[in-house]
Amino acid sequence: MTIQIHTFELQILKFNLQHITTAVVTSLLASTSMVLSPVAHGLEVKISPNSPQLGDTMSVIIDMEDHNNNTLPVVRKDGKNYPVFTLAPKKYRALIPTTPLDQPGKKLIQVISDRKEQQVSISIKSRKFPTQRITLRGNKAGLRATAQELNRVREFKALQTAKKFWHGPFLRPNRGRVSTIYGVRRYYNGKFAKGYFHRGVDYAGASGSAIIAPAAGRVALVGTVSQGFRVHGNTVGIDHGQGVVSIFLHLNRINVKEGDMVKPGELIGTVGSTGASTGPHLHWGLYVNGKAVSPVPWRYSSID
Repeated sequence: MTIQIHTFELQILKFNLQHITTAVVTSLLASTSMVLSPVAHGLEVKISPNSPQLGDTMSVIIDMEDHNNNTLPVVRKDGKNYPVFTLAPKKYRALIPTTPLDQPGKKLIQVISDRKEQQVSISIKSRKFPTQRITLRGNKAGLRATAQELNRVREFKALQTAKKFWHGPFLRPNRGRVSTIYGVRRYYNGKFAKGYFHRGVDYAGASGSAIIAPAAGRVALVGTVSQGFRVHGNTVGIDHGQGVVSIFLHLNRINVKEGDMVKPGELIGTVGSTGASTGPHLHWGLYVNGKAVSPVPWRYSSID
């Protein structure tokens, strides 16, 4: 079948793909059970899913019974600290994204608070992603993104809003069939593109079909072709809070404005083919702390 995709990550436009081998979607679904660390001195750490795979989002819940000050705990993996947010009194959470570019294997997550430290070992499983082999001939570079759109999208993906707006599983943003899944890797002219993976899910919805908000949030980004969004096309970005954001590309019509608060299922726009797109479709990208994660677990396993 012919796959409608955008390729703004590598700024390649207008070529047809003949085939894609689609992985079984159910293999993306993560267990909702948790890894629990031993309780030590009032510090308890729970991590879910207990058997994550590349593309999953890990939720690190911290309970501190004897925590009496206003300082947040520190959550660290591979030498990097992750934002921590308050869920309830003495209860905190950090979200750790994984992507197809990460290395699988045993990882150590450190939680530090009030001079106490918990270390939890968790194994991140490898995962096979479909590949596409593409041959480029002649000048296929096509449109190039403007500095303005790149800067605005970069700033949007970096948002860290303390308030959590979403509750429960995310909704499907469009009723069209899935034409390209998350994580697809590519060979270009026989050479593997190491830094590339498809950073979202594409829905081959009909032109003008409805796009709804998958979860509650604040519209933090609206960009149009007339404003310089040459590659992304007409774009809407929703901030769901606590480092979680959704971005929707190639829209025809936009029904919201920046600053609007939206509810799950609310109309935000319609499917189009603006920007670097080979035909009408919606690209939905879900980002956690600036990294593109698989939206599938967020739809079927509540990360709440």
